[in-house]
Amino acid sequence: MTISAQALNAATAHFMAKDWQAEPLRLICTARWMETPDVVSFRFRAAEPLKFRFKPGQFITFQLEIGGEILHRSYTISSSPSRPHSLMVTIKRVSGGKVSNYLLDNLQPGHSLLAMGPFGEFNLIDIPAARYLFLSAGCGITPMYSMSRYLTDTLGPEADICFIHSAKTLEDVIYRDSLQAMANHHNGFALGLLLQHEAPSRLLAAVRCYQGYLDESVLSQLAPDFYERTVYVCGPERFMVACKKLFESLGFDMDHYHQESFGMVMPTHPNNTATNAFYSLRVAEQSTQLRTEQTLLEGIEAMKLPIIAACRSGVCGACKCRVAEGEVTSSSQQTLTAEEIAAGMVLACSSRPLSDVKLVL
Repeated sequence: MTISAQALNAATAHFMAKDWQAEPLRLICTARWMETPDVVSFRFRAAEPLKFRFKPGQFITFQLEIGGEILHRSYTISSSPSRPHSLMVTIKRVSGGKVSNYLLDNLQPGHSLLAMGPFGEFNLIDIPAARYLFLSAGCGITPMYSMSRYLTDTLGPEADICFIHSAKTLEDVIYRDSLQAMANHHNGFALGLLLQHEAPSRLLAAVRCYQGYLDESVLSQLAPDFYERTVYVCGPERFMVACKKLFESLGFDMDHYHQESFGMVMPTHPNNTATNAFYSLRVAEQSTQLRTEQTLLEGIEAMKLPIIAACRSGVCGACKCRVAEGEVTSSSQQTLTAEEIAAGMVLACSSRPLSDVKLVL
């Protein structure tokens, strides 16, 4: 069998490709496919040959222009750096999701968009372990899938992973077939599924399926050695709160418990003050009114001031700003240093007013 000159040139280009740098990059969509009825995965390549080197679990930020407005949103890289010549992102349709829904409705193979990254401290390199317990729900599965791919690719039979994923039904399990294949082919990859709204009606080879929610009984069945593992958790805020409460109640060493949230829940207002109160938000010469349940980011965007708000959940740190006057409450300070917090820096997407506020962007 002979290899065509075109195929040989392509293989050489991939071999000689430079590594990805943390700078704006134009990505070209090469494929899209349905994972579930409301979730789509997209595969990308760089405009020029490039090896996508990143830490499994990190995310990327897309920049798009929609209706004349420049918007930024962050999505986890769901592929693995052990397969470096393409990049995969998985996106769920959500009510009111301006960017996510636009991408699902419009992004097709051959289209391109601008991306920045990689970013994120919730990853296998910055949080190393010997034995892994991955807990996810909904789209929180995306970093866990990247991590699992990387570990099974690089460690093979030495990978020691227990993966428990929660979904509404079997049809809502993102990467279902791929996860089952990993469980079939890797003895060190133990997969369990928890279905909230469906009793498992069909058995999946090498997969343990239960109906219900994660509790001590289910955890002990699916991961009886969980005390000896490092725990990684990602999913909706209510799922995260429930998981943390469960592990704390079981006396787990929380130094080995790590989480990243998709969709933060803002804390309740101190003293249960009325949520229909209004405060003034001032930036330079402009000002607007904010209700107590609104974030600083909503006010900044209402004034059409320039700010990058990528993850919108207190993870990426792109919307960092300084409170010059006034008082705020914050649900996340994840990317801020102690010095920045002392200087009044906050994340606009995760902070809301407790008084009239003056901001410096």
